Amino acid sequence: MPNPHYDFLIKLLLIGDSGVGKSCLLLRFCDDAWTPSFITTIGIDFKIRTIELDGKRIKLQIWDTAGQERFRTITTAYYRGAMGILLVYDVTDERSFQNIRTWHSNIEQHASEGVSKILVGNKSDWEEKRVVTQEQGQALADELGIRYVETSAKANTQVEDAFFTLARDVKARLIDTAQSTSGAPGQTGDAAGGFGGSGGINVGAQGNKTQGSCCS
Repeated sequence: MPNPHYDFLIKLLLIGDSGVGKSCLLLRFCDDAWTPSFITTIGIDFKIRTIELDGKRIKLQIWDTAGQERFRTITTAYYRGAMGILLVYDVTDERSFQNIRTWHSNIEQHASEGVSKILVGNKSDWEEKRVVTQEQGQALADELGIRYVETSAKANTQVEDAFFTLARDVKARLIDTAQSTSGAPGQTGDAAGGFGGSGGINVGAQGNKTQGSCCS
């Protein structure tokens, strides 16, 4: 039976170096808030937001991963269930930009085949500190074959665009998969949301094991 509260359940994952603003993006998107305090994410955190997208009600389960090396073995376990991944770097930090290729390699190694991805250049409001140009960001996205957007969690610039664009890509892929496997157009609810049957993506397994808390 279709879930009465939403048409699709989509699991998204935020990855990137420590300090690039992943938690701030999540806080801005889910709570419309921002804090200048930098508190390192320990392991994994998550938030939930339900959105309306193209006439469908989408429940987003968004996981925020720690960027530090010592947490990599924890966070890679969450790649497999991700349906969409935001690769985040800081436009004022050259190293975080260079490390995107490594993060993308981790996706290729650990995530499900065909997972939707978007490259996010965060802190775009900090123009006087910028070291990575928008052209460089777009060139890397083109090289990786993914979409690109620049955001500012602080100024609330294009944050919703980043999440909505990725969610729209995932939704389209889920509909295509559901139709090709069932032959039943317009299927919604858990079946279209990716619980097991659609391409083997299971968003429930990890979420049932971990209690999330509010990130800062």
